[in-house]
Amino acid sequence: MKIVHLSDLHLGKRVNEFSMLEDQAYILSSILRIIDEVGPEAVIVAGDVYDKPVPPAEAVELFDDFLWQLARRKVQVFVVSGNHDSPERIAFASRLIDHSGIHLSPVYSGQVAPITLADEYGPVRFYMLPFVKPTHVRRYFEDKEISSYTDALRVAVDAMAMDKTVRNVLVTHQFVTGAARSESEDVSVGGTDNVDAAVFDGIDYVALGHIHGPQNIGEPRIRYAGTPLKYSFSEAGHVKSVTVATLGEKGNLQVETIPLTPRRDLRELRGCYSDLVTRANYEGTATDDYLHITLTDEEDIPDVINRLRVIYPNLMKLDYDNRRTRAGGQIGAAADVTSKTPLDLVAELYEQQNGQPLSGEQVRFAGELIEKIWEE
Repeated sequence: MKIVHLSDLHLGKRVNEFSMLEDQAYILSSILRIIDEVGPEAVIVAGDVYDKPVPPAEAVELFDDFLWQLARRKVQVFVVSGNHDSPERIAFASRLIDHSGIHLSPVYSGQVAPITLADEYGPVRFYMLPFVKPTHVRRYFEDKEISSYTDALRVAVDAMAMDKTVRNVLVTHQFVTGAARSESEDVSVGGTDNVDAAVFDGIDYVALGHIHGPQNIGEPRIRYAGTPLKYSFSEAGHVKSVTVATLGEKGNLQVETIPLTPRRDLRELRGCYSDLVTRANYEGTATDDYLHITLTDEEDIPDVINRLRVIYPNLMKLDYDNRRTRAGGQIGAAADVTSKTPLDLVAELYEQQNGQPLSGEQVRFAGELIEKIWEE
């Protein structure tokens, strides 16, 4: 059984105030052509369909057309809501359109019923688990100890009571420990939303969303498809792709990727102003790409952003790297906050401002407050 795995479409997203809708429509058309070539039995969209819980009408229309095109192809489609989505809006009319082969995850209710497809090797059961926090799971399992995201996912997956003698596919949207992040993801500082990959033991394929770089977590059966487009300059080096997972008989899985070519790439350029505006240096390049330009000139160029946009109309971000900015600390490695917990960061800030560390009582209060805010 061939499965096309997508995630994190973020339809309606704006990057540095530039609308990406035109680029998203282009890449969805490219994905449809790949689906026609691959001929899958199932297509997965593992969350973050939209960039906001209340998406713009144009984004809804674009996804509506994408689902219509998939339905015309008689392919089974599995869509779960991500942390950027409204689970109620994603679930709207799901029971009505189920018969067309479009399966939308309901709002989490403590139970996840599988949808079963079959091939020559027998059944394949698809479980759709939308993005959940510990508080979402805890309300249905009050007798379970749920204090972390790992606890929540373990309880939610165990409640599915999967028959591990048949092939099972889990579609979900979470931050699994070990995933390589980029700047455009909405994950917690310090990794408090980490999920241990061990909760997925015995599942034949885990189709993940949430992390924007395509990657396996330890082994090919636990896989992030990544975004179809680059959504931050930290992703400039990514090769975006469509993941194709082929399930053979039980225990036999093959995963391949098919690269995606955007209408406009997202790139970084660096150099002095005179070089960047010299025709010989930019002629023959894609000057309409989305760009982050770093100028190395020692003196500021008057009205430089508008002058550069004559040649590079989609210049998104501009900064300088010279003696002045290096002395002022504007260019350089950012502080490593991703490895620190929110409580660590609060404690560091308090000590910088007050010249003394948090007391034991203050640590307890801050920890309880952080947990409460994160749960909400």
